[in-house]
Amino acid sequence: MASDLPLFTGCPTFLRFPHCEDVAMSSARALVLGAPFDLATTGRSGTRSGPAGIRQASANLAWEETRWPWDFDAGKFLTAEDLGDVPALPGDPKGFTQSLERKATEVIQAGKSLITLGGDHYISLPLLRAHAKKHGPMALIHFDAHTDTYGQGGEYDHGTMFLRALNEGLLLPENSIQIGIRTTYDRKNHPFEVMDAAWVNEHNAAECISRIRDRVGDVPAYLTFDIDCLDPSFAPGTGTPVAGGLSSDRALQIVRGLVELDIRGFDVVEVAPSYDHAELTSLAGATLALEFLYLLAATLRSAS
Repeated sequence: MASDLPLFTGCPTFLRFPHCEDVAMSSARALVLGAPFDLATTGRSGTRSGPAGIRQASANLAWEETRWPWDFDAGKFLTAEDLGDVPALPGDPKGFTQSLERKATEVIQAGKSLITLGGDHYISLPLLRAHAKKHGPMALIHFDAHTDTYGQGGEYDHGTMFLRALNEGLLLPENSIQIGIRTTYDRKNHPFEVMDAAWVNEHNAAECISRIRDRVGDVPAYLTFDIDCLDPSFAPGTGTPVAGGLSSDRALQIVRGLVELDIRGFDVVEVAPSYDHAELTSLAGATLALEFLYLLAATLRSAS
């Protein structure tokens, strides 16, 4: 997946991938889609610039043919293209939600894997709807500081969408797990297993991976990563930062360890470049998306 272009040249696509003009005509196995949306934000706004920030920072990852610590070139097993952004009209959350679900459905029904760059975390709801049309209810593997299952909030709210997804029958709660949580939730009645940030930080990566695998099992899963799962020292550029989170290294170790799970889709959300410093948050988001591409490539490699 390496690029020969200098980092400071060219039109920014994710990892310098070719731009996809037509899903049906594309031969790529995976497509990257931007969702520049933050009309469901309850804290600081600015995640509408997340896809652009992640793409810009990804140029720093495009020069290696083999990404450490993987031992193979993902590009030999997985072709990928950048589909650009879903159009977002100001003040039209309903229209954007419908457009994102339509575009995601098009990609998924074409048999391609979808990597979505947010945008606030509300985008996971239309993405789950699109994935469920093909795969049925899925396990949720959710990295975040917040459970996003809160009962209060309006129709478009980035803190309520997983409760709505559960109520819509999109998720398998008995197989779903949330990692890095460090805000209040109803522990007695919570529908998903929680690995809170303190537990994750007190245990090694192998123990964390084992717990996720045990919970998810062999059912199809959706992986969503809210960048505020990371401690603000590693990801300051986000709308609702919470101290006491995971390090970038710990999060990447855990994500790599999910290679044997049946993960059907991925999003990385809540990157707000206007609050970032030295592209720390955008680079973390880009690296997580690249790790997911390696998860896909590793699966294809094992099958070849």
